[in-house]
Amino acid sequence: MPNYVVLYKFTADGAKNIRDTIKRAGLIRQRNAAAGFKVRDVFWLQGPYDMVALVEAPNEEVMMGAMLNVVAAGNVSSLTMRAYDATEMSRIMATVPSLPKDEPSKPVGAAKAAAKPAAKAAKGRSKRR
Repeated sequence: MPNYVVLYKFTADGAKNIRDTIKRAGLIRQRNAAAGFKVRDVFWLQGPYDMVALVEAPNEEVMMGAMLNVVAAGNVSSLTMRAYDATEMSRIMATVPSLPKDEPSKPVGAAKAAAKPAAKAAKGRSKRR
């Protein structure tokens, strides 16, 4: 099943009802399990986000529907990100074309810097004629 990381921020209503946050998270976990989800873990955070959930969902459409239900309750806003484990990332990397090994990548601006001395030399040759 696809994995997701969901970051939550409490809304004003969610902050007012902060004492119920653990209970609400448990209810949502039960509902998600009935819909075929696996909530691997939920953490409450310090910093710009208030909570994070690690979720396995049957597919993207089911995940989107569940997130709409959570947000519609009015206690949180969310940011959902698809997450890839090492096996999935290995399959993805296998589809990425490789760069030629004999062409080292140049830092941005290196081509411009190399062109400046050549341009100065060309100006000097034109003045001598």
